[in-house]
Amino acid sequence: MRAVVQRVNGARVEVAGETVGEIVGEGLCALVGVTHDDTPEKAAQLARKLWSVRILQGEKSCSDNGAPLLVISQFTLYGDARKGRRPTWHAAAPGPVAEPLVDEVVARLRALGAQVETGRFGADMKVSLTNDGPFTVLLEV
Repeated sequence: MRAVVQRVNGARVEVAGETVGEIVGEGLCALVGVTHDDTPEKAAQLARKLWSVRILQGEKSCSDNGAPLLVISQFTLYGDARKGRRPTWHAAAPGPVAEPLVDEVVARLRALGAQVETGRFGADMKVSLTNDGPFTVLLEV
């Protein structure tokens, strides 16, 4: 699993003009991609990492501050554009494999005590955020 994580000061995701997930103030926006060999154990590991990674102001984590997270599925994180002009998506897991694993990341975060908002799997989403820093990291498990 792979996540592009941005420290934000507010973020939201809309589907068809409706806000489906939003966090206010300091938190993390995590774009999560799933590949073919990912497992529920990797989802749990990613959730723990997202909850405890110290990238908020003052080298704090969401678990330290009770900061919220916005988790959005993004298969394009496994795109490959090294050849030609069109990316391929062969490394991205198909929806029936990926969706339960993204849901598992969210469930594990909530079990840890996190406030988690989400996008809508497979939808055409519009993501708005204020990147604080800017600060962006790539996490892989």
